[in-house]
Amino acid sequence: MNELIFEVTQESDGGYVAECLTESIFTQAGTWEELRQNVKEAVSAFYFDCPQPGVIRLHLVRDEVLATA
Repeated sequence: MNELIFEVTQESDGGYVAECLTESIFTQAGTWEELRQNVKEAVSAFYFDCPQPGVIRLHLVRDEVLATA
């Protein structure tokens, strides 16, 4: 596997949660920069005894509700 894709959602408190779509890897953080670092660390720990994927993709999912007149 050359690429891992994480679905990222923003929590109501402003933090982020990332869930890998193909492996059992989850992490969270208070800021986007922290999340990027936490995802790298979680992937490294998950693949500690085998080759890691070459690419990690973070896909931010945003749910927005618009009021109509």
